[in-house]
Amino acid sequence: MDIKYMELKEASLTYDLFVPFHRHQEVKKCWRKEDNNWILKEIAFIEEWNKEEKEYLAECLKNTIKTDGKVCGSFYNGELIGFVSVEKEMFGSKKQYVELTSLHISEEYRGKGVGKQLFQMAQKYCLEFGASKLYISAHSSQETQAFYKAMGCVEAEEYNMAAVEKEPCDCQLECLAKFDGN
Repeated sequence: MDIKYMELKEASLTYDLFVPFHRHQEVKKCWRKEDNNWILKEIAFIEEWNKEEKEYLAECLKNTIKTDGKVCGSFYNGELIGFVSVEKEMFGSKKQYVELTSLHISEEYRGKGVGKQLFQMAQKYCLEFGASKLYISAHSSQETQAFYKAMGCVEAEEYNMAAVEKEPCDCQLECLAKFDGN
């Protein structure tokens, strides 16, 4: 499978880019923090992006680029199959964090290494921005958390309260920035 990875420019971030992208996830279990312990709970729902959500996403990613952040896409046969975005603004008590604001893989391409490659691009951007850690306010589903754990993520030492307020059920994670050049 010949997958191409490229940094995206503002002009390419249109609704049309996301039309073939299949954001579908059947969630059965989610992690919740109760009394300082993480518990896997039966919480079932389906995530699916509609036209308005894809349009909004395109605008959010354009804003990431306008504010000097980075967006990288993965393409197969000319269609977007995955993307990652990292904001440039550093935060934390030592300005150690930049935020990975999105990482999504089209359903039919999950489990093929695309997410891992995009995560490594996010780590590269983190280093380029001068931060030492990626901060991720990540979906609490069992599958999403398993992916981030496999990437070396752990619970964040410092929580970004704006992220917590925006998505109170998300898991707040961090990962050391490293890039092996591949």
